[in-house]
Amino acid sequence: MNQETLKQQIKQLAADKDALLIAHNYERDEIQEIADITGDSLALSIEAKNTEKQVIVFCGVHFMAESAATLAPDKTVLLPRADAGCPMADMVTAEGLRKLKQQHPDATVVTYVNSSAAVKAESDICCTSSNAVSVARSVEAKKLLLVPDRNLGRYIASQVPDKECICWEGYCPTHDQLKVAEIEQAKAAHPDALFMVHPECQPEILQLADHICSTSGMYEFAAQSPAKTFIVGTENGILWRLRKENPDKQFIMPSRTLVCPDMKLTRLEDVLHCLENMEPRITVAEDIRIKARQALDKMLAVPRD
Repeated sequence: MNQETLKQQIKQLAADKDALLIAHNYERDEIQEIADITGDSLALSIEAKNTEKQVIVFCGVHFMAESAATLAPDKTVLLPRADAGCPMADMVTAEGLRKLKQQHPDATVVTYVNSSAAVKAESDICCTSSNAVSVARSVEAKKLLLVPDRNLGRYIASQVPDKECICWEGYCPTHDQLKVAEIEQAKAAHPDALFMVHPECQPEILQLADHICSTSGMYEFAAQSPAKTFIVGTENGILWRLRKENPDKQFIMPSRTLVCPDMKLTRLEDVLHCLENMEPRITVAEDIRIKARQALDKMLAVPRD
């Protein structure tokens, strides 16, 4: 079956099942093309919460579908590939976080949404890459446990010098391997280009940036900037929408390694089978969901800077 036929069948089946198709910014181009909505993980979860449709097909990874199920327990949340995970999210467990909290009872736990529902349930407040600094500034405590991404944690720490920040030693394997030499080479080849980078990259990479932001921030920055060429420091799935929204601009990937294997697992065939069988379905145990929801709700109440 060719792609166009698959897309038509998916769209028809989604309409028949009253399903909303949502896709993360890092998904394959053809997955983003069929989606009703594309965006970052939390924005998509909020869309899932607010939609009137009863079925959510979340083309992303497991923790994202969990967040949608946490915020929208009355909806059926489907993840086309049950094996689409997140190595960073797997680097912290609820048990491990509880042990760290015992060592720092006076600290507030700020947890990146790239984490399991069980870990969120052990947290005081969540954050995203777009609101991490605002969330950290909103916390009254002077000591923060930043979980699980050490790179995002170090970036937050650089922006809140009045707080003691203890970073969990997790990281994104895709962003973490971007090298300074690759950025310098891209800048030399494109001297007029602006370098925009995700805060999941290492500190020495962030020091080279013209703009540090989330994926949603990159869309805004590219659209509003008068620059015509951009070096993109995040996963290559973002290129589809960047190019679509800015056809007159050029976007350079500085490294071939900026590809997340888990984000590329979902194929059109998986989405079709998911809708046909109404599985795999993602659910969160109610005791965990309530606590995780509290951490997410506290984050959502923080105004952005």
